[in-house]
Amino acid sequence: MVNGDGAHDHTEEAESKQDRDGEADGGEESNEQEVIVIQDTGFTVKIQAPGTEPFDLQVSPQEMVQEIHQVLMDREDTCHRTCFSLQLDGNVLDNFAELKSIEGLQEGSLLKVVEEPYTVREARIHVRHIRDLLKSLDPSDAYNGVDCNSLSFLSIFTDGDLGGAKATDSGKRKKKGNELEQIDCTPPEHILPGSKERPLVPLQPQNKDWKPMQCLKVLTMSGWNPPPGNRKMHGDLMYLYIVTVEERHVSVTASTRGFYLNQSTTYTFNPKPANPSFLSHSLVELLSQISPLPLRHPFERIATPFQVYSWTAPQVDHAMDCVRAEDAYTSRLGYEEHIPGQTRDWNEELQTTRELPRKNLPERLLRERAIFKVHSDFAAAATRGAMAVIDGNVMAINPGEETRMQMFIWNNIFFSLGFDVRDHYRELGGDAAAHAAPTNDLNGVRAYGAVDVEGLYTLGTVVVDYRGYRVTAQSIIPGILEREQEQSVIYGSIDFGKTVVSHSKYLELLDKTSRPLKVQRHNVLNEKNETVELCSSVECKGIIGNDGRHYILDLLRTFPPDLNFLPVEGEELPPESQRCGFPLQHRHRLACLRQELIEAFVEHRYLLFMKMAALQLMQQKANKDCNKTDAPAITDASAESSADTTQAAPSDPPAGKELEESIPGLAQAKELAETLVAEDGSDPKSREVVLNACKAVGSISNTSFDIRFNPDIFSPGVRFPDDSAEDVQKQKQLLKDTAAFLVSCQIPSLVKDCLDHSALPMDGATLTEALHQRGINIRYLGTVLEFVDKTPAKAQLEHFYRIGISELITRCAKHIFKTYLQGVELSALSAAVSHFLNCFLSSFPDAVAHLPPDELVSRRKSRKRRNRVPGGGDNTAWASLTPSELWKNIASEAQSYYHFTIQCESADQVVEKYGLQKITLLREISVKTGIQILIKEYNFDSRHKPAFTEEDILNIFPVVKHVNPKASDAFHFFQSGQAKVQQGFLKEGCELINEALNLFNNVYGAMHVEICACLRLLARLNYIMGDHPEALSNQQKAVLMSERVLGIEHPNTIQEYMHLALYCFANGQLSTALKLLYRARYLMLVVCGEDHPEMALLDSNIGLVLHGVMEYDLSLRFLENALSINSKYHGPRSLKVALSHHLVARVYESKAEFRSALQHEKEGYTIYKNQMGEAHEKTKESSEYLKYLTQQAVALQRTMNEIYKNGSNASIMPLKFTAPSMASVLEQLNIINGIIFIPLR
Repeated sequence: MVNGDGAHDHTEEAESKQDRDGEADGGEESNEQEVIVIQDTGFTVKIQAPGTEPFDLQVSPQEMVQEIHQVLMDREDTCHRTCFSLQLDGNVLDNFAELKSIEGLQEGSLLKVVEEPYTVREARIHVRHIRDLLKSLDPSDAYNGVDCNSLSFLSIFTDGDLGGAKATDSGKRKKKGNELEQIDCTPPEHILPGSKERPLVPLQPQNKDWKPMQCLKVLTMSGWNPPPGNRKMHGDLMYLYIVTVEERHVSVTASTRGFYLNQSTTYTFNPKPANPSFLSHSLVELLSQISPLPLRHPFERIATPFQVYSWTAPQVDHAMDCVRAEDAYTSRLGYEEHIPGQTRDWNEELQTTRELPRKNLPERLLRERAIFKVHSDFAAAATRGAMAVIDGNVMAINPGEETRMQMFIWNNIFFSLGFDVRDHYRELGGDAAAHAAPTNDLNGVRAYGAVDVEGLYTLGTVVVDYRGYRVTAQSIIPGILEREQEQSVIYGSIDFGKTVVSHSKYLELLDKTSRPLKVQRHNVLNEKNETVELCSSVECKGIIGNDGRHYILDLLRTFPPDLNFLPVEGEELPPESQRCGFPLQHRHRLACLRQELIEAFVEHRYLLFMKMAALQLMQQKANKDCNKTDAPAITDASAESSADTTQAAPSDPPAGKELEESIPGLAQAKELAETLVAEDGSDPKSREVVLNACKAVGSISNTSFDIRFNPDIFSPGVRFPDDSAEDVQKQKQLLKDTAAFLVSCQIPSLVKDCLDHSALPMDGATLTEALHQRGINIRYLGTVLEFVDKTPAKAQLEHFYRIGISELITRCAKHIFKTYLQGVELSALSAAVSHFLNCFLSSFPDAVAHLPPDELVSRRKSRKRRNRVPGGGDNTAWASLTPSELWKNIASEAQSYYHFTIQCESADQVVEKYGLQKITLLREISVKTGIQILIKEYNFDSRHKPAFTEEDILNIFPVVKHVNPKASDAFHFFQSGQAKVQQGFLKEGCELINEALNLFNNVYGAMHVEICACLRLLARLNYIMGDHPEALSNQQKAVLMSERVLGIEHPNTIQEYMHLALYCFANGQLSTALKLLYRARYLMLVVCGEDHPEMALLDSNIGLVLHGVMEYDLSLRFLENALSINSKYHGPRSLKVALSHHLVARVYESKAEFRSALQHEKEGYTIYKNQMGEAHEKTKESSEYLKYLTQQAVALQRTMNEIYKNGSNASIMPLKFTAPSMASVLEQLNIINGIIFIPLR
């Protein structure tokens, strides 16, 4: 990426400069320089593989030769090679050498791909690789949620690749007739506006290429292995047995020189080559002699970094596959394929990658890439292990204890179950607290990991919910298992604060995290009433491992408690909280505030601090002006600083304008604070200013703004020394203020953002994200919904309210489902899940469970053995659940957990009362609990038979939470790029974002959510700058990636489909654009139904494209629907509504129905006139268009009169019926999608 050493000093410089300037321009400039340096240093080599044309490859000096190997194995034309070396002028390159260390390698060098002789190991690798290529054509891995495969359906709608293909010249309309007749524009009935049908099957359209293992039925090791001695001497390595789709049975020899067919059959061994003999170095070339091989877009088959599970799947035939079968049994023992004969030491790998150097960009990239890779491997291994534990395939390390208390070790990972073992959490809420602790701990690990202090280590942590159990998987501190916990802990407390110890090294390390995490150093008392200093919560434990590293664990109270959900005797909450009915009782006492809330609160207080200081300084200045004589005390510095502030704020009221100016870039405000602080207190007046402001905002320091929280306040069992009483009082007040801030600021701001559509949640996941971004925990969902209910503009929040209710209901159902599943044994799993779904969603009033047939239930099993497996409950209590009982439980869960009242006795009532859709509820509950169901049409509303049978439940997946390591440098480039684009510097923005894309690829590999965002922005820039084919290609990648990484019906995927449709239309691919828009509309109907503001945009897009292909009646159905949704959500006076009226008017004009056209355009004109005034160009345009429509209407009327008067011999003037030009349709499309072409700066 960056050439050897010359660049480093430069990068360093640029960065330190950036840090100093904060967000000021200097940072931007240095960034640009950095980009140039980086881009200058890559170079291009030519690669020549046997039987293909040489091609160019962009490489960077930091890369290893190994990475070129990887590129070749991913490329279409060389992907079937695994056993080769790269040679430069006849010299073999070392796989692990960096390119810059290779002599003679430079711009334009030719690297030859040379086939190497096979060994048994290479032959096995080759067979495995070929089988993976074949499997990429077969979706069964994606359905089964293994090997990081996931689904993608884009290619079905685009008929293969989009790259610049089929760009028809429809702009000129040369082939006016036939060009349009070929497009079938009518969507299926269920996609039309107003349709009540919500089918499930179209979610996964059938791909004609997807016949499993398309060219082979079987590829497996032959029974003739291993080769006998005399054949070994001839170079035979192993034998394969293959059955092709055409039912040809063949036997293949893998020899040192390659693969060939031999004459063996199932029962006779004949190793001689078959006639005609054909030796091929690649199995694919050999197979293509027998049966041809298709391939897919690389993005459809590259593995994703973390597994994505699909909640629906078709019935797939199970095919024979030796490699899969072999893997299933060997890797279960915890042997990982890459390291023969040993398990991976996860802790060592996780910590070593953290220790890699990070002084300059290339080092940081290497480090971040290593961290990310190990994390994604660890998450996959931990998930597999957790499932093995719950399925009962792992022996416990304390097998004598009862099931709930067992702990497990598998593959060097430690697993514990989320139950309250040994009454550890008794005072904090028992099992409920034990269930919440792992996610809190994970949030702590995430926070400390992000601060990334050298020398402080956290454990690899993954939380897995599977079959009703919560499993925490952690990497193991070296030596911890041999020692008692009491001896190991040298910092913190193992009994929630009764005994506490501290350690100077830990204080030093944790002190570095104190400012970014806003944790205050504080003193507590231990059992001997001695004062102990801590810089974290008491239960955060410090342990030095046998490797000498300082580990911290149990970070569940990294963030301060949430007083709204923690009633404390004798403590009053601020009135804002009390008005909303707080404090409320929560299930456990571990309710913490989110990091996002802490950040927002501190930011809010900072503005307040600046405001106070500025006000006081101005008063001082005012006083000084009144009586110049008696103020000699003010030194020059402070006069300067007060002058500075007053220049910024000459207005009345004094602080208003100052504050306004300081919000965008808090630059002036910071300057002011810094001048005050820099005075080292030599001037009493300015010191007093700061002191007052600090007091007012609750800063822990009296000389500067600094807010931190003591996480131990209100922890039961923690005692504070008397001398810190005042401090503790301050901290309590701060916590109360923060709790009030959440209710009085954050929730209203969320609702305001939804009203002005800057937040647009579409389903449960995006709603959760919107809450979390503002620091609102999900336990506030009931409060948020009540707030929406009381909002005057409630009608414009209907979509939000509906999504909120459905989220609340499905979360309650999930809580109930969790305990319900714990009592189900494995053989009854699908029966139990289908019974639960029937009770939850089916209108059938008396759902009856099907118990597994008697002959399968062995009567002889001893009762005692049965309790051994965590998931081995032996009761059939689950079978007695009834729909009315389940809905009663849901209502009481909503009341007790979310403090929200749902009036409902059945699914049908709820659907009726809140306008929900059963298919949406099914998707939400399946995604939340990991259920996978058969994709078919379910009849939820039949009152005579249940909707689900046990055959409909295909699988149950784990729901996994883990840390997502970030690519920090790439992200900074991405942000600067966005900033440039917003300032209108598109070219520079584009370069920065391209660079970000390179860096993201470097750290994350090819697939990642952030790369998806990068590609989307790039495509948009390409489009704005007029490069339509490039926009198309980038957006195609963005869609594929979103499908693969987020899921095929994730709201983000829906948006990506809409963008792609626009670029297809601009490229003249009209029918593809329509197919994509219809797909987006179908997905949106399933995910949130028709009544959603985003649907208006989608329908305007569809209507415009249909107008362009002259399908006027169909176009009107969509545009009129968009108009009614816009009027509902934006209010009848909004400019969006005016635009909607105009679009409808244009279609009526094309149909020559001028009266309707006039009516709509008048509506639009009135809105423009009232909102923008007579002189505005929009108002003028509209009035011109009205004149034109009136003339057309008059002309039409004349002609009609002429016909009435003179009958058939009337002389009719030909009327101009205009089909809209593509350019005018595209112009309107750009307007509604918010794309503005600005002159390039």
